[in-house]
Amino acid sequence: MPTSPLPRLHVVTGKGGTGKTTVAGALALALAGRQQRVLLIEVEGRQGLAQLFDSAPLPYAETRLTASRGGEVIGLAVDPEAAMLEYLELFYNIKRGGSVLRKMGAIDFVTTIAPGLRDVLLTGKVKEAVTRTGKDGRRAYDSVVLDAPPTGRITAFLQATHEVAGLTKIGPIHRQSTGVIDLLHSERTAVHIVTLLEEMPVQETLDAAAELRAAGYRIGQVVVNRARPELVGAAAPDAAELTAGLAAAGLAGSLAPGLLAEMADYGARQQLQARAAADLAAVGAPLRRLPELPPPVDLGSLFELADALDLDDWQAGGRR
Repeated sequence: MPTSPLPRLHVVTGKGGTGKTTVAGALALALAGRQQRVLLIEVEGRQGLAQLFDSAPLPYAETRLTASRGGEVIGLAVDPEAAMLEYLELFYNIKRGGSVLRKMGAIDFVTTIAPGLRDVLLTGKVKEAVTRTGKDGRRAYDSVVLDAPPTGRITAFLQATHEVAGLTKIGPIHRQSTGVIDLLHSERTAVHIVTLLEEMPVQETLDAAAELRAAGYRIGQVVVNRARPELVGAAAPDAAELTAGLAAAGLAGSLAPGLLAEMADYGARQQLQARAAADLAAVGAPLRRLPELPPPVDLGSLFELADALDLDDWQAGGRR
């Protein structure tokens, strides 16, 4: 079956601790490796991208992070307050008034009493980046990768704009909200879920995929992070054979009991991983495995993970 073109907006989510920011960074590098100009966005205020790419904390401005094989990765940490001021200027031509609101603390007040508004501002900025064009009519970015909130909050995050669209029946904010909704539900967007081959992350992946599909979002890839290679089989090794092998290698046979225990533990872990991978098949999306790399993850590690993603083998279509 022929593959479809890759989506333009890649939303990356996953249970906390699965490495979704790392995977988002690797995906951005992989896309840049196809000679693309890629915008990598974070919205949780953790400055995770700055740490990952070993750069200074990112301002609310598009900042070059690195280059890759003819492409480049630009980073952006979206700040809700700055995004609101941008909205006021864009839709209502309020410039100086926005500064007054900031001094009064009105923006913090509004986003606190209406938490969903924060997500509306964040997704609105993402939509603006995806659809932006220059004076020559060319897209500002070939792809946008969003390091999104974790799986427990991802559906509510993506759905927040629906509430605003329902409250504002006409006008520029309604049009903007409708544009965000159309983008997130279109073939231009795919939601990728990062997981580990462990019981809780797998279950949260299954739950998130079901919620997202029910809300009309497209699942792209399930990315298994830190997958351990199968170095030994699940069957218990023969103690006598192992002892003989140690002796042949000039090593003490007394090492055999400890090695047998380690190999048994490793084999049990492989069985757990196999069962978890079988459970993930229920998502009905392509499964991609990324190797377990020694910490800390640095830029060199990201390039290694980017190669392991193998975008040539990705099916962009996903399933609803």
